[in-house]
Amino acid sequence: MDAKERLYASDQIAGWKATVWRDMINEILVTRELIWRLFRRDFAARYRQSLLGILGALVPSLMAVGTFVFLNRAGILNVGDTGVPYPVYAFLGLTIWQIFAGGLNVTCNAVVASSSMVIKINFPKEALLISAMGHVIFDFLIRLAFLALILVIYQVPPKLTVIWLPFTLLPLFLLTLGLGSFLSLLQVLVRDVSNMVTMATTLLMLLTPVLYPVPQSGWFVTLAKVNPLAPLIVASKDMVITGHLTDPWGFAWASALALLFFLLAWRVFHLVEYKIAEIV
Repeated sequence: MDAKERLYASDQIAGWKATVWRDMINEILVTRELIWRLFRRDFAARYRQSLLGILGALVPSLMAVGTFVFLNRAGILNVGDTGVPYPVYAFLGLTIWQIFAGGLNVTCNAVVASSSMVIKINFPKEALLISAMGHVIFDFLIRLAFLALILVIYQVPPKLTVIWLPFTLLPLFLLTLGLGSFLSLLQVLVRDVSNMVTMATTLLMLLTPVLYPVPQSGWFVTLAKVNPLAPLIVASKDMVITGHLTDPWGFAWASALALLFFLLAWRVFHLVEYKIAEIV
């Protein structure tokens, strides 16, 4: 890829004009080869000495599902009516959730993990975030293939609306990438942000209808209404299980919020990325 000199004028840094967004998009398109090389580099490093290989992406999800299935069958945890066998429901929920949780973890560390490259080379730092999210998508596809096997074992045919799953997942992906952009900047300043993200996502999973349906009453209902993750997670589960959106308005406002937050985060990240090399 040919090196290009990047000039930062004051109006470019502070502006929000359409031309600024066009330039930002063009930068991403120009660096697509770099993004692919970063993905291949990290992929090789990740699995070079791995005992389980790509199947390692399944282990955390299977352990979590096994725990909740045991609690449910033992009567310790009552998840209510899921409409399908609970192992199917739980693994589907975790497969979707890991886009968010896994995405935050990898994007949060993306810039710091490549600090030597950031210091030496001038390139759009968004490439690091997109490359990191590429691994999240790869892990998702592995879990999705295993989910298909579980559906066959439990004889649960997915609804035809499963073809719309990529579209219901897109807002969740954008929200994750936007929040991950902010967190990656914080990680440059405070190196234990990633640890706090791991703890926060674990707690947030329990407060979001990932492993259980949205309750019909109680304070969890109110929490689900104000939690933008809830309708995004539920909508994607609906595409596989119910065949229709059970909360279309919730999905609409959460998707709009995710898009706006992503655009804001991307712009802020682009405004300050040229200073990252001075701090990292």
